Amino acid sequence: MRYLPLTEADRASMLARIGVAEIDALFADVPDGALLRDLPDLPRRKGEMEVERILGRMAARNVAASSVPFFVGAGAYKHHIPATVDHVIQRSEFLTSYTPYQPEIAQGTLQYLFEFQTQVAALTGMEVANASMYDGSTGTAEAVLMAHRVTRRRKAVLSGGLHAHYAEVVRTTTQMAGDEVVSLPPDVTASEDIIARIDDETSCVVVQSPDVFGNLRDLRPIAAAAQKHGALLIAVFTEAVSLGLVESPGAQGADIVVGEGQSIGVPLSFGGPYVGLFATRQKYIRQMPGRLCGETVDAEGRRGFVLTLSTREQHIRRDKATSNICTNSGLCCLAFTIHMSLLGEAGLSRLARINHAAAIKLADALAAVPGVEVMTKAFFNEITLRLPKPAAGVVETLAGQGILAGVPASRLYPGQGLDDLLIVASTEVNTDEDRAALVTALTGALA
Repeated sequence: MRYLPLTEADRASMLARIGVAEIDALFADVPDGALLRDLPDLPRRKGEMEVERILGRMAARNVAASSVPFFVGAGAYKHHIPATVDHVIQRSEFLTSYTPYQPEIAQGTLQYLFEFQTQVAALTGMEVANASMYDGSTGTAEAVLMAHRVTRRRKAVLSGGLHAHYAEVVRTTTQMAGDEVVSLPPDVTASEDIIARIDDETSCVVVQSPDVFGNLRDLRPIAAAAQKHGALLIAVFTEAVSLGLVESPGAQGADIVVGEGQSIGVPLSFGGPYVGLFATRQKYIRQMPGRLCGETVDAEGRRGFVLTLSTREQHIRRDKATSNICTNSGLCCLAFTIHMSLLGEAGLSRLARINHAAAIKLADALAAVPGVEVMTKAFFNEITLRLPKPAAGVVETLAGQGILAGVPASRLYPGQGLDDLLIVASTEVNTDEDRAALVTALTGALA
């Protein structure tokens, strides 16, 4: 009973109070295929030391990204994080500060969130940014809901180049409201194909650049087409470092910009926690989800910070809330802010150029491998290859040789005829030796 404090009578009383007959009724809205029917394949009970040994053995089966040549991207990227970032975020003033529920006594937290917002607005080329979202995927879904509120329409068009996981989060989030989501297939990524789907019923069109296959896209024609039909353009990115070199989405006509900030200050961490970036135009600020920190002066004229907007149901009437995001990714956006402050504008631009140069070297080297075709023509630090055999098997073969070669497109888009495509990323952490090892191993695997 130590870990199961409720008795059967307790459970029955609670179920009766909320009006359901059994616990399973609480999960009625979860798709049947997503429910776990059996217990996981783990021992039912063990002592603490035994549990540590079992989990330690399981963890040892992972290959650490820092221990081998690493070319995995597709939404999560390995970048160098200065030791200063980890040192500063572990200072007690930051580490013990959770979230400004009482903003007037959290001046330090509010100040770095204000600085974070300023950095994100400048990075995306937008007029206002919020205090962060949970990650890029949930931020994208919130952007679609925001566009619905602004336009009073319910139809979203998702580009075929949008990361499959982001698209799935959008569909999951909007389905309960009965919204219409038009998802273009992953091989339909040309601007004219996207524009052809925009009509007078469209609330927003969601376009990623660089997209999941690495393609850089000119957003201007899509922005013009969306504006013509009264729709909003939501620009998405998963590689924040690209904005140090590529023209900002705001300058290209985006109405809402959302993305993943993991590349700056936040480690891979087995997939999270990450930090979602969200920015928009000033005229849409009242419909923006999350929270907004602002600068002011106190009664004595001293500089201070306040929670200017917090449009969630905990703070305002439930029917007036623009989102139910509970908080922001506080520690992760602090890491982002510290790293960005260390880089500065010139440093970020230099880092982006190093990334692009590394990707060019990799693309040129892989193009020389017999049977390999580089599919991505305009890219930042990520490319897609076409192989003469299924990519998933090649990745497994190279992993056995201590090289993490990339992400098979079939992992993101199973059953869609993309089995021969491999998505490969190269950042500043990749050396000439890493690239040579990949080329040699890939040549052998394809022979």
